Amino acid sequence: MAFTDLKARQSVMWGNGPYERITNTIRDIHTLVVERLDPQPGEKMLDAATGTGAVALLAAERGADVVGMDLAPVLIDTARELAAERDLSVEFEVGDAEEMKYDDARFDVVASTCGIMFAPDHEAVASELARVTRQGGRIGLACWTPEGGLGQMFRMMGPFLPPPAPGVGSPFAWGREEHVRELLGDDFELEFEEHVSTLAVESGEAYWELFSSSYGPTKSATEALDEGRREEFRQTWVDFFEAMREGDEVVHPREYLLTLGTRR
Repeated sequence: MAFTDLKARQSVMWGNGPYERITNTIRDIHTLVVERLDPQPGEKMLDAATGTGAVALLAAERGADVVGMDLAPVLIDTARELAAERDLSVEFEVGDAEEMKYDDARFDVVASTCGIMFAPDHEAVASELARVTRQGGRIGLACWTPEGGLGQMFRMMGPFLPPPAPGVGSPFAWGREEHVRELLGDDFELEFEEHVSTLAVESGEAYWELFSSSYGPTKSATEALDEGRREEFRQTWVDFFEAMREGDEVVHPREYLLTLGTRR
């Protein structure tokens, strides 16, 4: 299934707002993914659904030959700017994780951090990940779990979001070990690690400001609502996170599954 119209909308949605503000809240995940994959100088690495390029830039600092690919042109533009600021050489380009343009077995290392999980056709993405990874190459995917903090957040957001398109796989299924084994187990020797990335903010209102201004799905949903529903969304969000208050902070634990694999 092509999902052409959906992906065209997604490419705009994910670029709606300064997404690097969101990227900065998961720096711990970026660091762990790069540490586990340990890209070496000269190795060819793909950061699929790179966003604003955080993982790609960390790998480039280690001397890897990195390509960062994302569906959203605005995010790629930001990634290029950040690379230039840090004087790092990364090939950032717009691309579709379901239909990669790269040659078979091009990459020694392939990563994605809370990225490819949002592509609608899971089987197509899995096939492409396997195709572009060389035999003996390494893969690392960090994906939010359905029961964890981000899964809960998206369920809270659900009444304010457009209904999912028919046939679209839940992004949070990539946070289930059994689903990932079904997708990648024939092509990769797999290992799994469970981790938590905790975000602390001063208030539910501060959390709302961050996501309603900078996180594509939240910002786009907010802009599509009339004034009354927008206020209802804001209040629902604030109440949801204030229930997580610990002293003078709101503390949001965000569980994720780290999939590590070696190409058969």
